[in-house]
Amino acid sequence: MAYLFNDPSDFADELTAGFIAAYPRWVRKVPGGVARSTASKPGTVAVIIGGGSGHYPAFAGLVGPGLAHGAAMGNIFASPSAQQVYSVAKAAESGGGVLLTYGNYAGDVLNFNQAQDRLNGEGIRTATVAVTDDISSARADEAHKRRGIAGDLAVFKVAGAAADEGRILDEVVDVASRANSRTRSFGIAFSGCTLPGSAEPLFTIPEGKMAVGMGIHGEPGIGEEDLPSADQAAELLVRWLLSEAADGPEGSRVALILNGLGSVKSEELFVVYKRVAELLDEAGVTIVEPEIGEMVTSFQMAGISLTLMWLDGDLERYWKAAASTPAFRKGAVEETDDGAWAPERSLGTEDELPTSTAESRSAAAVVQELLEAVREVIDANVDDLGRLDSIAGDGDHGIGMQRGATAAAKAGREAVGRGAGAGTLLSRAGDAWADKAGGTSGALWGMLLATIGGRLGDQERPTAEAVSRGVSDGAAKIMEFGKAQLGDKTLVDTLVPFAVALEKAVARGSSLAEAWAAAGEVARASAEATATLVPKMGRARPLAEKSLGTPDPGAMSMAMIISTVGTRISAKEKISD
Repeated sequence: MAYLFNDPSDFADELTAGFIAAYPRWVRKVPGGVARSTASKPGTVAVIIGGGSGHYPAFAGLVGPGLAHGAAMGNIFASPSAQQVYSVAKAAESGGGVLLTYGNYAGDVLNFNQAQDRLNGEGIRTATVAVTDDISSARADEAHKRRGIAGDLAVFKVAGAAADEGRILDEVVDVASRANSRTRSFGIAFSGCTLPGSAEPLFTIPEGKMAVGMGIHGEPGIGEEDLPSADQAAELLVRWLLSEAADGPEGSRVALILNGLGSVKSEELFVVYKRVAELLDEAGVTIVEPEIGEMVTSFQMAGISLTLMWLDGDLERYWKAAASTPAFRKGAVEETDDGAWAPERSLGTEDELPTSTAESRSAAAVVQELLEAVREVIDANVDDLGRLDSIAGDGDHGIGMQRGATAAAKAGREAVGRGAGAGTLLSRAGDAWADKAGGTSGALWGMLLATIGGRLGDQERPTAEAVSRGVSDGAAKIMEFGKAQLGDKTLVDTLVPFAVALEKAVARGSSLAEAWAAAGEVARASAEATATLVPKMGRARPLAEKSLGTPDPGAMSMAMIISTVGTRISAKEKISD
């Protein structure tokens, strides 16, 4: 698939810049994404949405009066970092609190929740509603595990309308939660998508077949069937959605979204909609102001999804309310005197470095060498990690790790150049990793580096005991925030055994190099052993059996980095001897 791009690594930044240049009437650039270019009335709840780039018009295209107040924009198919979400919320909030709402993916949950905690800690009342509309991604009795797809628009729309009407935060949260609980989506795909700069698609579908229930990042669905006619596609989508209606939302009036995933054109969607409308009419369901077109896309993926939101009085009023954004318009939004450009808020800087000792600054130089080695090994293995991830996931693990490692090394170089100690260097490298990598692994790696940095500090020469405690603390924090446990087939299955082995070896009196080498063997074996597991979290969880026989990419990249760091530590220790 041919794309117009310059450097693939700059694609997300450049599309953001072009988007802002094209639509200054609606949006302005803020740290981490975009916000409305018009001021909101003081006391208005700020509805902040967000997710990975590559799904336009979700998410930035939905910012404007009657809809979202800001959008945090992650890298391609990667969640925005906690810092990005926080920054957008700070720039957009106007005194009424903040609602964060997004599709239910592990990375988004982790990063939006961290941003929520930070905002609440600063006295900005903040709440979260994760969208869980995709019925193919989990059973009805586990609806909280379902991912968010085109139903995002339904939830965002009613939340934004309620906020602009002047409802208080608790009421906006109630409206958004009610909309989510009454929204169902189901999709089919006929071909995969290829990321800019990649030679191969993230996934393929056999000729003459369609994937049923596939996610917008290429997550596995619930099976494959023969390629349908337009009417057969409509019948399949309606049948699946109405199958939940009996035990699901009450009512006979629905908002409807027939969504094209990228390469299915509007004319084809209208052919499908003809039959969808007939089937719903036969079922006694009344369609209210349907939306047909590209709402949540996946580059050039061929496929469609159908969303139904069962309406009550409030939801119907907010669904029909006027909205004006770059990509979604409904009714007429009144221009008011307060529609001036809103000043961008200063978020402050962390320009001053904490004081550090010469010993810690010397250690920081060593840590920076380790970060450069990590960047090099990830660069060398980025394609292999992507292929490993594509077996049961979405294929972007290698790219995400590369972004994170590159950003961490760059931040480290800047910190070393300014005289940072080891702790500050690792903390800033962790922040940069999380910010640029996005996604779940980006957040977790950022957390791990920052936690180790906190243990090392900037005053003392790092000891084996401090490093070991930092790794153990990082593993515990990742399990607490990421919710993964041993056996869930994640990086935890490598990190925790490594941390335990490292701590034991250090306690026996081994040097850091000796302890790391011994624990590194445990990490390697633990990562390879994940091949026998099935994933219980993340994008690979649906059709988890596809990953049987294949180790987890996050576990393998963790082991790869542990091995690389161990080799460099050993070399350093020999030189010092």
